[in-house]
Amino acid sequence: MAPRVRPILAALTLLAAPLASAAPGRAPSPYAALAATEARVAAIGFRLTTANAAWCPVQQPQFGWIWGDPRLYDGDRRAEALAVYAANDASHAFIAAVAPASPAASAGLRAGDPVVAIGAGPVPDGEGDHPFARITAIEGLLAARPIDAPLDLHLGAERTVTVAPVPGCASDFRVEAQDKPGAVADGRLVLVNQGLADFASDDAELAAAIAHELAHNILRHRARLDAAGVDRGLGKQFGRSARLFRQTEVEADRLSVWLLAGAGYDPGAAARFWSKFGQRKGRPLFQAGTHPGWRDRVAALEAEAATVAAAVAAGRPLRPPLIDAPPPLE
Repeated sequence: MAPRVRPILAALTLLAAPLASAAPGRAPSPYAALAATEARVAAIGFRLTTANAAWCPVQQPQFGWIWGDPRLYDGDRRAEALAVYAANDASHAFIAAVAPASPAASAGLRAGDPVVAIGAGPVPDGEGDHPFARITAIEGLLAARPIDAPLDLHLGAERTVTVAPVPGCASDFRVEAQDKPGAVADGRLVLVNQGLADFASDDAELAAAIAHELAHNILRHRARLDAAGVDRGLGKQFGRSARLFRQTEVEADRLSVWLLAGAGYDPGAAARFWSKFGQRKGRPLFQAGTHPGWRDRVAALEAEAATVAAAVAAGRPLRPPLIDAPPPLE
């Protein structure tokens, strides 16, 4: 997935949400759809990472927020975007979304709050001129903190709040302003396209897609594939590399069902989502060798959901088998 650029006007124009409010006679801001999806993803990501924290070998503090930055928007569009978030400070990073019942919500944080300092230090600026450089630096700083250590955030107008995080699986979340229904995980981050949120029928289906990407991070698939020496170029679609990529996709599918169950979502949402995704209009004519066919995928997801249901019916505690012993990539 390509990062959000400054600005993606063509994509954002396509993403105006029907729920976005606007003055009579004025078109809704395209940024309203992005902000609404960030709120959904913040809530789902917080729920998945914290409810399943005990299964995650690597944890980080989870605050229940997504960050924003005026640097993501250029020119005249910056004022329009910041108005959607109610962010009145064009120079500082800000809170873009807050998950309900999260530490950020309990501390009274709101979307649009500018952050002028973190703890006893300044907000890191990030390296290079990439639009997400500052947010990446913030995420890295916070992920490295003790998982339950309270954090002081210094906001505008001399306002300071203390946020007490909770342990969660090690991942942060962002939304990309792209209409293609896709998502990707890079080991520490889950990036969700606006188009994927639009494609999902409800939050349970969106949670299924996000859980799949989170599972990649939990199972360290990027690092394991790199250690196995896979070809990430044209050769990715063939031979050993394709087989190993396909293995990680199957593993992520399996674990995603358990993550849904652990967070109180319907485990059957995974099969529903991927059945629709496999039959969507505009999908590739030929199945990539890196992924299982959609029918096989749905059958495997249904079987995994049945295993979860059997465990629940028998009163056994849920424990994903892949967590303890993921098979080697070879």
